[in-house]
Amino acid sequence: MSLLVVENPGQLTTVQDLGREGFGPLGVSPSGAADPVALRLGNLMVGNEAGAAALEMTIVGGSYTFPTGAGIALAGADFSPTMNGRTLEMWIPHALNPGATVQLGATRAGARCYLCIAGGIQVDSFLGSASTHLLSGLGGFGGRELHKGDVLQIGLPTKALWRKKISPGVLHAVKPGKVLRVTDGPQAEWFSEETRQTFLQSSFRVSEESNRTGLRLEGPALKPLNEVEMISEGVPLGAIQITPSGQAIILFVEQQTTGGYPKIANVIGADLYSVGQLRPRDEIRFERVSMQEARTLWIAQQRLLNSGKQLFA
Repeated sequence: MSLLVVENPGQLTTVQDLGREGFGPLGVSPSGAADPVALRLGNLMVGNEAGAAALEMTIVGGSYTFPTGAGIALAGADFSPTMNGRTLEMWIPHALNPGATVQLGATRAGARCYLCIAGGIQVDSFLGSASTHLLSGLGGFGGRELHKGDVLQIGLPTKALWRKKISPGVLHAVKPGKVLRVTDGPQAEWFSEETRQTFLQSSFRVSEESNRTGLRLEGPALKPLNEVEMISEGVPLGAIQITPSGQAIILFVEQQTTGGYPKIANVIGADLYSVGQLRPRDEIRFERVSMQEARTLWIAQQRLLNSGKQLFA
């Protein structure tokens, strides 16, 4: 049996896979990787299924020892990884000898880095997923972030480690952006044309209060035409709701599943991974696209991620 020992858990490290879809009617948001593109590519590098459970590290990485060795890959934001003091390259598999320790510091750019391990991290499944849902304390490793001294089990690798890195062209195509493409929200017409243009033409700063539940944005106040209270309704991942004070909030992977604030727009599926790499104080803008454009962009991204060996240099 292979193990991973947490020497230092960093700022916020959890076990995540691609989440648990379809349980919104039960009040359970999907959770899962904040940057599912990085998770998928990281898993493919070590021969796992794309949605295998891995460690999601936030802002500051931590330190992890592998008593019996392991095959690993690091994907997402660059946290200056090293192994026993030697620099580890991102986006390429590494074979670790027994007793090796991987150390990661603070992010250089982006918010989250994924430590993917051949065989995946083995934890009990909750509603068909290994992902940690912090708000409810369910899933993952005890439903919580990792602590110093935690010992996690690693599954058996299914393939030999393939020493090929993700190609530069693919990394360029999936580089997280600061311009988020959006479609109109269900209450877009509640806002004047002037307010909608302000939303699209202004810069917003990610607030320090942001987390996996939602990203609060600092920027111009966006008020609806009339102060009418709406009945709570289901809300999708990436919805941008406007509070009574006019503040915009991007609902994220641990969002509430219903809400009573009007939604001016929704981040498209192909750009949700970029939301997962936003840090407090990052400046972002929004660009409106049609539903057809959003669908075309999503299909193109999925084709790229499912293109097999073409992903590698």
